[in-house]
Amino acid sequence: MLRRTLLTVSAILILTFPRIIPAGELPVAKPEDVGLSSEKLALVAPAMRKFVDDRKVAGAITIVARRGKVVLFETVGQQNIAAEKPMARDTLFRIYSMSKPITSVAVMLLAQDGKLSLDDPIAKHLPEFADVKVFASVKDGELQHESAQRPPTIRDLLRHTSGLTYGLFGNTEVDQRYRAADVLRPESSLAEMTKKLGAMPLLHQPGTRFQYSVSTDVLGRVIEVASRRDFDDFLRERVFEPLDMRDTSFFVTKDKLERFAANYGSNLVGGLRVVDAPATSPYRRDPGLHSGGGGLVSTARDYIRFCQMLLNQGELDGRRLLRAESVAAMTKNQLPDGAYPLDMNGKRPGVGFGLGFSVVVEQTPFSRQARVGEFGWGGAASTHFWVSPNDELAVVVLTQLMPFSGQMEAAVKPLVYAAILEDRGNQR
Repeated sequence: MLRRTLLTVSAILILTFPRIIPAGELPVAKPEDVGLSSEKLALVAPAMRKFVDDRKVAGAITIVARRGKVVLFETVGQQNIAAEKPMARDTLFRIYSMSKPITSVAVMLLAQDGKLSLDDPIAKHLPEFADVKVFASVKDGELQHESAQRPPTIRDLLRHTSGLTYGLFGNTEVDQRYRAADVLRPESSLAEMTKKLGAMPLLHQPGTRFQYSVSTDVLGRVIEVASRRDFDDFLRERVFEPLDMRDTSFFVTKDKLERFAANYGSNLVGGLRVVDAPATSPYRRDPGLHSGGGGLVSTARDYIRFCQMLLNQGELDGRRLLRAESVAAMTKNQLPDGAYPLDMNGKRPGVGFGLGFSVVVEQTPFSRQARVGEFGWGGAASTHFWVSPNDELAVVVLTQLMPFSGQMEAAVKPLVYAAILEDRGNQR
């Protein structure tokens, strides 16, 4: 009798609120039950659909959870235009740099285990960084170096103040060396990558500047050494399985390929072109180099569970992953005064960086759409997530568009915040 009643209630909920679809084990609620307006939240789907109609993206997913309950799980458009496959709730996405928070959580687990300290010099775990130099100038075609004023640390890697760079975005002499060495070559390994990096100069003195970089990829190798486990195995055993992130991995297995979205770029005449087709994608194979900085694929369902764990201060479904103090350290600004605010293709006033993602420190014209205390990050294919602890809110917006565009985040975020019925204060 009880089972029949529960089934009936579930059916009524789905029929009454067709956009409220269960997301794994996260419970589902009517928006008003968690202090949100159904009417205002309903504006999210049309805003997303306009991007599809305007041929700016092929398709997208938005999932919103408040107070641990899913109130919106919306799909629009297609995951693969040529194959005429509609976007689905279990579509697999390349999340690129949204891999970084996951790797950062893995580091915090090892810190809790006593396997490392955030203030350990990198060289304690990776001897190839024992004698790093810092770029000073170029003379007669040769790089001139100066001594590091202090060794780069694990904390520096987490907050991108290590002095490392990416080799992808800038054109400094050091970036050019990264490209020539192909430091992120997928067929190599994390050990080979860090040996290359240890032989190159740092771009800046450790701890002095935020420089978006391969720092999180280096953390993947630190994890391997400190845990004595392959990085991908560690993530699976200590993060993905405990959180039931069942579709998050470094590659897409054959049985899941039909769920893998195509990746698009602009064709420069107002439409889209495929830049990575599922049928021929390198993501069909397990890479040699498991990039903790940008190599994972995931789903909206998996990633909202990860966000909810952070929002719950380290716990999900009654199972604790991180200590509350670990999450508190991750979600506060960790940039030293000279490196604040975040500088990434221009300064972002009011925005700092914690241990794995950006953090809104103060309200400024730049951060006016965000809330103080909000943290989050994006990925190269225009994916994004944010969490607002003061609002008990977690949001994931996924699409596949290269290069990165924040247009969907900018459209969705004010609509979600405007749906909050009661403002309990954002300065708690």
